[in-house]
Amino acid sequence: MSGLSQPLQPWSWLLVPALICAIATIMLDAPARFGPLGLPEPVFAMAPAFAWAVIRPSVLGPFVVLLSGLFLDFFWREPLGMWALALLAAYTATLATRNLMVGQPEQVLWAWYAAVTVLAFLVAVVILSLESRNMPNLLGVIWQGGLTALMYPLARRLIERFENTDLRFR
Repeated sequence: MSGLSQPLQPWSWLLVPALICAIATIMLDAPARFGPLGLPEPVFAMAPAFAWAVIRPSVLGPFVVLLSGLFLDFFWREPLGMWALALLAAYTATLATRNLMVGQPEQVLWAWYAAVTVLAFLVAVVILSLESRNMPNLLGVIWQGGLTALMYPLARRLIERFENTDLRFR
């Protein structure tokens, strides 16, 4: 990266990633099939929810996480607030433990991301089970959660982008 730093704008580290996640979610909802399986549907919004909590506490971060979750609820026709609450739980858990993450190797951060992904999916399963009075397909939940956990490099890229922009990290 160049030695020049760019001004840190909330739209560039909050709104742009949220819009990219929404577009990726819409694109993977295409009716394409590969044998018996359709396209995977990871929760793209998990990556920025994790990254925003690691980057810096902000009033805007949880608000955009809430809006991203509500978008997922409407788009996937889930109970209203399910993904919003699940993503906020992941954001809160990350924010509460962010001081423990400082200086940790990449593998530890990926495991942390996977752990908050599991937390978010547990919240979603509980809400969906209570709402429908039926347990969701656990194999589908594990598949979707596993794919979401594999998206840690997206969260890492967002964190690196912020660190390269904010002079306090140099």
